[in-house]
Amino acid sequence: MTTNNITQAEVEHVASLAKLALTEQEKTIFTNQLDKIFEVVDTLAEVDTEGVEPTYSMTDGENELREDEAVDAKQRAALLKNAPETQETLIKVPAILTAGEDK
Repeated sequence: MTTNNITQAEVEHVASLAKLALTEQEKTIFTNQLDKIFEVVDTLAEVDTEGVEPTYSMTDGENELREDEAVDAKQRAALLKNAPETQETLIKVPAILTAGEDK
């Protein structure tokens, strides 16, 4: 069995890519956990799968598709009633962008 031996530096690198701040204890924990995961993957790689058909689905069923059909559910009034603020037939929300903002 080949062990990948993930290093703490690799864990730190992935954490930085994900913009995660890890403590030294967390780095050690994740390094050990990932190393164990890679050991399991290595074990699975040793299984002889020659002649085994890939499993694409757990059932033999096929998707039953229907045509998309627009319907008027006549629920606009109920929807607008639940909105905190409306304007005519629209839900009014706070602006997230303002003119001239440099951000």
